[in-house]
Amino acid sequence: MALLDLIGISKAYETQKILTNVDFSLHEGERVAIIGKNGGGKSTLMKIVFGVLEADEGRRILQKNVKVGMLDQTPRFKEGMNVKEAIEEELKELKTARLRYEEVIKTLEHDYHNEALLAEQAQLVTFLDLHDAWSLDEKIEQVLQEFDLKQFEHSDVNLLSGGEQRRVTLAGLILQKPDILLLDEPTNHLDVYMVEFLEQIILKSKFTLLFISHDRYFIDHLATRTIEIDDGNVRSFEGGYENYLTCKELLILSLQKQHENLLKYLKGEEEWLRRGVKARLKRNEGRKQRVFELRESSKKNPSLVRKLKLELEREKHNFNGEKIINKQKMLFEMYNIDKKLGNKLLIKDFSTRILQKDRIAIVGKNGAGKSTLLKILLGDMSVDAGKFDKGEFKVGYFDQQRLMLDDNKNLIETFCPNGGDRVDVKGKNLHVFGYLKDFLFPKEDLNKKIGILSGGEKNRVALALLFSQEVDCLILDEPTNDLDIPTINILEEYIQSFGGAVIFVSHDRYFVDKIASKLYVFKGEGIIEESFQGYSEYLEIEKEIKELDAMESAQEASSAEKEEPKAQKMKESVPTKLSYKEQRSLETLPLQIQTLEDEIIAIKKCLEDPECYQQIGLMKLSQNLEEKEARLEPLIEGLLEIEEKVEMMQRG
Repeated sequence: MALLDLIGISKAYETQKILTNVDFSLHEGERVAIIGKNGGGKSTLMKIVFGVLEADEGRRILQKNVKVGMLDQTPRFKEGMNVKEAIEEELKELKTARLRYEEVIKTLEHDYHNEALLAEQAQLVTFLDLHDAWSLDEKIEQVLQEFDLKQFEHSDVNLLSGGEQRRVTLAGLILQKPDILLLDEPTNHLDVYMVEFLEQIILKSKFTLLFISHDRYFIDHLATRTIEIDDGNVRSFEGGYENYLTCKELLILSLQKQHENLLKYLKGEEEWLRRGVKARLKRNEGRKQRVFELRESSKKNPSLVRKLKLELEREKHNFNGEKIINKQKMLFEMYNIDKKLGNKLLIKDFSTRILQKDRIAIVGKNGAGKSTLLKILLGDMSVDAGKFDKGEFKVGYFDQQRLMLDDNKNLIETFCPNGGDRVDVKGKNLHVFGYLKDFLFPKEDLNKKIGILSGGEKNRVALALLFSQEVDCLILDEPTNDLDIPTINILEEYIQSFGGAVIFVSHDRYFVDKIASKLYVFKGEGIIEESFQGYSEYLEIEKEIKELDAMESAQEASSAEKEEPKAQKMKESVPTKLSYKEQRSLETLPLQIQTLEDEIIAIKKCLEDPECYQQIGLMKLSQNLEEKEARLEPLIEGLLEIEEKVEMMQRG
């Protein structure tokens, strides 16, 4: 069912056409990615879908009672509100519904034939089911932990950084679970672990989603459909980024020869994707199968778990490349360096060498010290202990604040500070426009002041300026932020053709996989792990090691439990009283279970009646049945546990 339709939508800003006669529908359960050049209309389309921007022509049709929620780029919060309160504020409607549900249940215990209350109870159950709102407190706690907001739980939300405030807004919006969720660059300001959590919660909660992202793995993992906005038109492709590449190549093959450069990029991108990602996935599948096979055996033989962990740790650091250290110029050498900021230890006893052709990605959680290492390499910060040596060479630096740009200068003045309109790039003397068109700037932008450009356009200028310099080493801090996918591909092409070392901080897994030959992984508490794995593969192994750690801990706990004297164990396990939560559950669970069982019986009857299931839809009924049966089992288990506890208390 289409929750929203746009019919014949057109939008222009002054003389610039952004969208031309666009048709678009968003169906329940779809996850649609929007891609295209910055300034091409992605955010415009999303704002029209949200309803905060009027189209010049066309119609927006939103189904009755469908709620649309959008991630605010500039969040606003009430004065004096802390982080937890800000998230709870977004969930006010759900919390009110939950409280009302409990009131209705309590009243029905004494007035169980009240038809009005029974109807209200059914409506509340449907609403709470739809928004997955049965355990909000636990979910709030989870997002505080996963989005690294727990440390700010009681802090004034208005005093947080812009990125932290966006995480607060994202957490509230996800838990609110609107009927249609709109996300504009949701992975900005999230580290790779937060992105992974976001992917999991979106998939688990079955959102209907429309999102803009330059994170190609994020698109591939989530999108059921990808739409591209190009020259005011919208093209739709089934699936995620990989399928988009395949379909786009076929589309371009059918067009004129003028598209040869784009075709070349697509072939190169697809070849890399097939060669690198498919091979890695195949290896991961084999490794996962090994984990699954050994899990059962490990219950009988704990040494197998330790053996597999050792294998995975070794694989994380394995490097089969040619050792050419002695043939390359040494740029940086660090020996047992330490660095603290305040009382926080960011780097501890770290040693490494960086050579002239290294491609190094610095990765890890936000706040772990990645930017601090960049500052040490740039000479902006000294080490507290250990030895740090830097050779004689030129460094080109790309920073997130774009300090190399002057807002009062136009593009020609920026690239030709001494006059003229030509620039030297890699030994070639080029006209400024001839160079800048590679970075997607039209000729009419040459006289624009830097200050009036968008964040993404400024990043393109900064990158173009950086690659016009004669340097031996590039140091890049989050270079893909605010860039569209076409510009990221230009960046990748320039980096791959660059003859010197490249050291960069990034959370973009696809970008890291494609560019880096070595990782510096910030693990926290000052530990930096050096790895020659692809980043996605490293993360897979890291996850498997955590699973094995959990298995090992469970085995140890089980062994310790067996050794405990039985009499002591029985004595300690006899409860004295029920907690308040258990008492409330004992009172409310029987009715919740009965309600669910009645609903399950009704669904099963409908599935047996063609007239009924054709009207509602077999898929929808089956999914509803599966969800309710999944909810019923833990409720029954919970009630049985409490009743068993009551029996033990009665036996003394």
